[in-house]
Amino acid sequence: MTYSQKELDQLADFYKNQLLQDTVPFWFPRSFDEEYGGYLLMRDRDGSILDSDKAVWIQGRACWLLATLYETVEKREEWLHGAKLGYQFLCDHCFDEEGKMYFHLDRQGQPIRMRRYFFSETFAVIAMAAYAKASGDQQAAQKARDIFGTCLQYAAGEIHGSPKFENTRPSKSIGVPMILINTAQQLRETIGDPRCDAAILNWIHEIETYFVKDDIRCVMEQVAEDGAIIDHLNERMLNPGHAIEGAWFILHESMYRGNDPKLVDLGCRMLDYMWKRGWDEQHGGIFYFRDVYDRPVQEYWQDMKFWWPQNEAIIATLLAFLLTKKEKYAEMHRKIHSYAYAHFHDAEHGEWYGYLHRDGRVSQPAKGNLFKGPFHLPRQEWYCWKAIEKLA
Repeated sequence: MTYSQKELDQLADFYKNQLLQDTVPFWFPRSFDEEYGGYLLMRDRDGSILDSDKAVWIQGRACWLLATLYETVEKREEWLHGAKLGYQFLCDHCFDEEGKMYFHLDRQGQPIRMRRYFFSETFAVIAMAAYAKASGDQQAAQKARDIFGTCLQYAAGEIHGSPKFENTRPSKSIGVPMILINTAQQLRETIGDPRCDAAILNWIHEIETYFVKDDIRCVMEQVAEDGAIIDHLNERMLNPGHAIEGAWFILHESMYRGNDPKLVDLGCRMLDYMWKRGWDEQHGGIFYFRDVYDRPVQEYWQDMKFWWPQNEAIIATLLAFLLTKKEKYAEMHRKIHSYAYAHFHDAEHGEWYGYLHRDGRVSQPAKGNLFKGPFHLPRQEWYCWKAIEKLA
């Protein structure tokens, strides 16, 4: 069954209302740390504080959200004030002396952990670019472009992080080109940067060339340097939600390029392949990990349902439908939307649980930790609302 215009309008209203009346109010303004800057985001089911530490990824993501809401929804001074809290905390506390960003800080901004990769930097780019757009702060805009330049150096191998593995079995991950596509898209769509267009096409080409396996209908998470499948436990492991997120980044790029049919086709192929491998036909929802050859997966949480793969699948299936009008994508979207809001949403306290067992039982009720915060869910609700308004 397809979607009528009336149903799409109802969906847009639903996402808008969930975002503005349920999801965002769970987090803000109570998460603003007026004393030390940034946000207190490690929260229990009812919103009470579990831990005062601060994850740099989530500080950047929350800043991006608040600035984006201010710029695209309503000029609420509360949102701009909150975005500034995050922006200033990132600038004041989240970089070491060499300019590398931390991963985990205490409440006051003292460093606890540095990680090898540069994802903190990518979230700083989108945060600072969105804040610059909302506030008009040109220093923030320049910082965003400078940090993006550092990300480009990492991606090109001009800067090297500390290696996690020895070079016995060299591989590369889809995560780097994928996250950089979205980073560049956000930079381009807020303050602009002439490097973005060509870089995005290069990263899409890398994904299609090395990670999309049309012969076995899957999208790999890791491959050998020549794109070959590495037949070992870690490298055989698929992350359906991650690949589906990459699919909608590519579908989003197709819109920027006049609904480019090749990009629509690539994004839809990626979605099709990983929906087939990731959707749980028995209980519903997107599995966390699968094996490319359907063999046992090492990680014990492989059949759990995490919140964010459901968010990415909701966006991807809706966007695929809006771009192609194919009935199968409407059906897929109905399935994932219905499952996710029935199982993850907390009707009493708002927001979503983060972690469910395979059968839909809540594994633990916390709403915020080092990895979960105000990003995947509010981004999904904001993006779907705006996509329907734009495309329907």
